[in-house]
Amino acid sequence: MKFKLALCSAAAMAVMLGAPAANAKTFKWSSASDIPTFDIHSQNNALGNGVHSSVYDSLVYYNSRTFKVEPVLATSWREVSPTQMRFTLRSGVKFSDGTPLTADDVVFSLLRAMTKTSNYAVYTQGIDKVVKVNDSTVDILMKGPNPVLLNQLTELRIMSKAWAEKNKSVEPKDIKAKDETFAHRNAMGTGPFMVKEWQPDQKLVLVANPNYWGKTESNVTEIIYTPIKSEATRVAALLSGEVDFVLDPSIQDLGRLRSTGNLKVIDGVENRTIFFGMDQFRDELPGSNIKGKNPLKDQRVRMALYQAIDINAINRVTMRGLSQPTGAIVAPQVNGWSEGVHKRHPYDPEASKKLLAQAGYPNGFEVDFACPNNRYINDEEICQAVTAMWARAGVKAKLRTLPLVTYFPMIQRYEASIYMLGWGVPTFDGLYSLQSLTRTVGTGGDGNYNVGRYSNQRMDYIVDRVKVETDLPVRNRLLTEALQLSNDTVSHIPLHNQIIPWAMKKNIDVVHRADNRLDWRLIKVN
Repeated sequence: MKFKLALCSAAAMAVMLGAPAANAKTFKWSSASDIPTFDIHSQNNALGNGVHSSVYDSLVYYNSRTFKVEPVLATSWREVSPTQMRFTLRSGVKFSDGTPLTADDVVFSLLRAMTKTSNYAVYTQGIDKVVKVNDSTVDILMKGPNPVLLNQLTELRIMSKAWAEKNKSVEPKDIKAKDETFAHRNAMGTGPFMVKEWQPDQKLVLVANPNYWGKTESNVTEIIYTPIKSEATRVAALLSGEVDFVLDPSIQDLGRLRSTGNLKVIDGVENRTIFFGMDQFRDELPGSNIKGKNPLKDQRVRMALYQAIDINAINRVTMRGLSQPTGAIVAPQVNGWSEGVHKRHPYDPEASKKLLAQAGYPNGFEVDFACPNNRYINDEEICQAVTAMWARAGVKAKLRTLPLVTYFPMIQRYEASIYMLGWGVPTFDGLYSLQSLTRTVGTGGDGNYNVGRYSNQRMDYIVDRVKVETDLPVRNRLLTEALQLSNDTVSHIPLHNQIIPWAMKKNIDVVHRADNRLDWRLIKVN
């Protein structure tokens, strides 16, 4: 399906924004996959969130250079009480259709993020009510003190209530269902750009929003995104000049790209950890040769799978050094991380065999193994390498790989026995990961990506306490304890933190962010 708007030219947009038409620039970029939706509360996907931020604003956002929270649609905020925060909205803000932003839109959007079909409840955790004080003031009332509320709000973007109501998009699209809403393929926000055309899996065209309230450092008036699954084709597009920027260049091509005179590569450690999750809920695994029980419920089996993985070989051969092996489910930039939780259990294939024998599987077992093939750096190659490593320990993993758009709904329907996931932390706080990945599945974002359905009573207690703990030293100790508990019980099998190279033409200026997203306000084409 194709969506178009009748819009004026980029040059005319530049004039309306106060930039000379001669300076109007187009920025063409690519990565392996397309965004899954334009509905800002439907699927919590990092690539999608980054693109959404070009069209939709949030109350606050991270400064790309300092990563401190700064005002966006809210100009100020103050604590009325430990459970009540008051936000003053920026005056003169308009949506791209020219209608003014009001408190009603903010209340509607935050409540929309809390609905059953929203995948963003993890960002609304702790919020009880959102109340309009007047047209320019909103109160957020919390169930208890919330020390990371501002961090959470960076990912809660604001939609026009009237637009959503008019287009029957009051509730977010349910990612587990095939039904579509208008907001899935269409967008209308207050951000620096707006959607001109989106042909899913083919092309996305954004143009400057003539009603944008802010000023940017960018001279870009048109953005063209082309998803290109093939690594070789993406790199060829950059080398030929077809695109200006590649978000995920292939590791094997980095040397050539770094030595090409008109190109440059910038690197940075992402706050994203790659790991495997395991079904610890079902009594029998579909497709396994073990009947009547689930081997993955046994901690010894999970540890055997962990210790059969030669992470240094993956770092050296598959990732070519562009990864940071870890034993934690969060990266070093995340509050709660420590050197202790970072330490991996040792690679020991003989210990793996002994653990499997002790658990009652001396000959191993067969198990379903699902991985994406266009989401993370060398995701399919990593899974192929691990499949071979597990085979040497006696576990026959039946690998299947899927594209992003079908992979994530599939695992959220609990249809994978072992699965790969990469988890970034937009709040830079361990609660976000622990609540999403290790808290028993519940409501309000609890376990929203705990698709292996791990459950531990002590973990639940710590997560629930951390949600409201305001004594920061105590809170940090609890976060570290929970991360260590995840390690000790093998809730997941951590692999590494991604090191992200961005490749681009030398005339492109961008600011590398730890969340692997572009700041659309800072891109320059020289």
